[in-house]
Order: sequence, then structure tokens, then C-alpha cells
Amino acid sequence: MSMPVLMLATLAGTLAYLGLAILGWGGFGAFFSHPPLVALTLVLFALTILAPFTGGNLSSGVREDRENRWVLVAFGIIGVLSAFLPAYTDRLDFWTFGGNGVRWFGVFCFAVGGALRLWPVFVLGNRFSGLVAIQPGHQLVTDGVYGLIRHPSYLGLMISSLGWALAFRSGVGLLLVLLTLPPLVARIRAEEALLRSQFGAEYEAYCARTSRLIPGLY
Repeated sequence: MSMPVLMLATLAGTLAYLGLAILGWGGFGAFFSHPPLVALTLVLFALTILAPFTGGNLSSGVREDRENRWVLVAFGIIGVLSAFLPAYTDRLDFWTFGGNGVRWFGVFCFAVGGALRLWPVFVLGNRFSGLVAIQPGHQLVTDGVYGLIRHPSYLGLMISSLGWALAFRSGVGLLLVLLTLPPLVARIRAEEALLRSQFGAEYEAYCARTSRLIPGLY
């Protein structure tokens, strides 16, 4: 996929995601009357602009675990619900908590999580695929942030998802974050099984000295 096409596709996805949130909040005027939600939108578009330059892709590479593709469907469904429901429940004041302090903390988490989500993709470049796959010339990266945890991008995904829910003060949003965990863990296990089969003892040694997501805990 060429860079212009990739940028247009990324922008279209972001506009659809943001559009669902605006719809949930009852329209542009209602949504953008909240400064934290304006800031959330700016962070979202900043991350959208950066994403096409990471080098990540959807290539099946030289070997792919196709049985794990169901996770993409699960992420897609949860993503659509997460775009709309937190904003909708915020507007109805249903199962919400806190005030603007919670919203601003959510924006902060969304920004930090988004940056952590993209940083490893920049490091891996075209070795980072949205599919569970071994890419041509694939090599292990075990330094930098990968020297602490094996899946920093997924940690970033969870932090940014948490931030999005908090920006709308949404208990339903937090529930959707929890629902993300089962497919995420399944994805992690599939990736590690594929890397273990590809790199053998080298990957085993790497796993022995690092954590999956949270240093010292998991």
C-alpha cells in the first residue's frame, strides 16, 4: 500500500471512530463544548498523522498463524462499541463517575498510551504486522523498551483504551477495556508461540529475563 493510500485509510478510520463518539455525545456542538474532549480529538489526530510513518503493515510475511485472525474481528467489534458507548453513556450520565479531573487524566493516559503504542512500531518498522506473522529477514529486538517487556505496543493499547474510557467518565468504557483482555492475551500467546518456534532457545532466554506487559508482574 502506497503512503498516500495508507494515510487516507488511516484518516478515514480515525474520522469514523471520532464520528461515532460525536454521534454518541449528540453532535458537534455538544461534543466540542468540553475542552478535555477537544484535547482528546487533537491527540487522536496527532497519533493518526504519525501512524503511517511507523512502517507497520498487515503483511502475512513468510509464515502466519492464520488461526489467530479471529482476534482482529473481536478487536474491531470492541473498537466500534468503545467509540460510541462511552460518549453515549456520558451524555446520558449513565454509570459515569468523577468530573473534568477524570476527563483530563483520561486525555493524558490516551496520549501516553498512544505514544507507547506507536513507539515499538517505529522500532520494528516493517517487521511489525497487524497479523501474527514472521516477516522476511525477521530478527528479535531485545533492547530498549523490549529489554523490559515483550509487548510494549499492547501495553500502550490498553493504556490508551483506558484513557479513552476515562475521558468520557464511562463505567461502560472501563468494562469494554476489560473485554479487550481475553483476545489480547490470546494474541500475545499466539505471537509468542510463533516466535518460539522461529527462534527457539534464543527466544526462550529472552522470555526468561523479561515480562509480557508489566515488569515484574506479567
